Amino acid sequence: MQQKAGFWKMAAQTARLMVGIPDYETYLEHRRARHPGEPVMSWEEFFKERQDARYKGKGRFRCC
Repeated sequence: MQQKAGFWKMAAQTARLMVGIPDYETYLEHRRARHPGEPVMSWEEFFKERQDARYKGKGRFRCC
């Protein structure tokens, strides 16, 4: 059962990346691991920042 959940999580992540929807869970994991105690964007803020970076040339893809 856990193997199926892992497959579907990976499939959903791949599908989101294929259509340009950013992976918020990966962002959260990165912030927790590398920037504990620092502010974290909400999903809406994260999505807007990623869209601006992609289509308006604003923002950075990597934080560190």
